[in-house]
Amino acid sequence: WDEAMAVLAGDSLQTFAFELLAAPKVGPHALTLIRGLAQSSGKDGMVSGQMLDIAAETAAEPLTLDQITKLQSRKTGCLIEWSATAGAVLAGEDAAPLRQYARALGLAFQIADDILDVEGDAAKVGKAVRKDADAGKATFVSLLGLAEAKARAKDLCEEACAALSPYGEAAATLKEAARFVISRDS
Repeated sequence: WDEAMAVLAGDSLQTFAFELLAAPKVGPHALTLIRGLAQSSGKDGMVSGQMLDIAAETAAEPLTLDQITKLQSRKTGCLIEWSATAGAVLAGEDAAPLRQYARALGLAFQIADDILDVEGDAAKVGKAVRKDADAGKATFVSLLGLAEAKARAKDLCEEACAALSPYGEAAATLKEAARFVISRDS
């Protein structure tokens, strides 16, 4: 498959998500979930982050750490946040701990992805590696250095896990997911 088919698949899956959320069985919180997904996907979420990423490719100066953090928080973080909080929204429960978890997890995921671009094996990662450095793209690794980026990812993983303390042992799988994000090799 090529990039055009990947974009079409993404578009199709996103509209399917809205179709599923609009089903009567979703219940009284359907509109809240639909609005949240639209915001996470749209101008203040994934689309905004992708736009910042595209603009950075032709910018005169590399992005700063704050700008990369904002870009990545939107590009992937918003959808991770929506996914993590949807269950609490459906249950009518407080989503704040899950929101905090997801924000830390989203950044940890991006930092881990930047680390994989430097240290990863293309066969395991499933995509070309070292492409960010070859393109002169500012990343968490290029700005912080490899060791500091790894430390930051670990700190964010710990922050994500700590946010789940209200759930006790019921959050064990979410904590394991956070640890996986920073230890993955693909």
